[in-house]
Amino acid sequence: MSRITTLTEFILQNQADFPYATGELSRILNDIVIASKIVSRDVRQAGLVDHILGAQGEVNVQGEEQQKLDVVADEAFIRAFEQGGEVCGIASEENDDFVAFQSESAKNGKYVVLFDPLDGSSNIDVNVSIGTIFSIYRRVSPVGTKATLEDMLQPGTQQIVAGYVLYGSSTMLVYTTGNGVNAFTLDPSIGEFCLSHPNMRMPENGRLYAMNEGNIFECEEGLRTYINYCQSRENQTGMPYSGRYIGSLVADFHRNLIKGGIYIYPDVLSAPEGKLRLLYECNPLAFIAEQAGGLATTGRQRILEIKPERLHQRVPYYTGSKLMVEKAMECLEG
Repeated sequence: MSRITTLTEFILQNQADFPYATGELSRILNDIVIASKIVSRDVRQAGLVDHILGAQGEVNVQGEEQQKLDVVADEAFIRAFEQGGEVCGIASEENDDFVAFQSESAKNGKYVVLFDPLDGSSNIDVNVSIGTIFSIYRRVSPVGTKATLEDMLQPGTQQIVAGYVLYGSSTMLVYTTGNGVNAFTLDPSIGEFCLSHPNMRMPENGRLYAMNEGNIFECEEGLRTYINYCQSRENQTGMPYSGRYIGSLVADFHRNLIKGGIYIYPDVLSAPEGKLRLLYECNPLAFIAEQAGGLATTGRQRILEIKPERLHQRVPYYTGSKLMVEKAMECLEG
């Protein structure tokens, strides 16, 4: 029987991934682990506990109705980062503005975290997989001061850690430090994340595409050409691709990471800038995609090279297997 490697052990074994850090990033990842275990527990109780399931009755800055578990997850992660003392500030999809922590230890923190506490939360009531997405950056403001907006508005190329937690049939944490992608599955019997998918590689090609085709006639002609290509026998496999759209970004991305495929959320007439948030969703998953051998673009531009202008900036999003994304971009250019 092979020896089990826990996430904590794996982080300690790979401290060389953080040559400029002295344990702070390991502690931030531990804060994420603690918060994700809390959220995982609450997700498992959805439907049994009244204060978890259903709508909160408020609308967030995105114009979306908040679910009760959105708020629970947001508070769990913010509390973990604030109490950890290594993070000077955070930005979350659920908050209008960024949060600069006020304690002296936080002001001396070298990092900021941007995160979507509960991606796909509209699926909670129907028991579909949901997730948490996160990015860690080195601050650009002086250590010893409060975090600033400039700390948050950094291009994705400056990420030092990115990852997500998938709350599905099992709870999995997937992350990269720029040295490949590794995944850990939560073993509920011991309460530890254990290495289950080392050195993940996204297949260069696949037969799965994920897109809300209800918007197809609001899309530009090049994208309609690509979807027709996916549905024909003239594609790279000689067989029509299978449409697989869960409507939970983390779940769709995770499936394509393992099996190969493409995820598309384009700009449409009703959402001319796209729908997905650059900082909280697109950048972290783009970092993971590229580290696993895939691609992530707006259809014309590499996601990680975009200089953010606003906290809640939206962009069109094409991510997944390298050959599939390249073919989609070719159709858009044509």
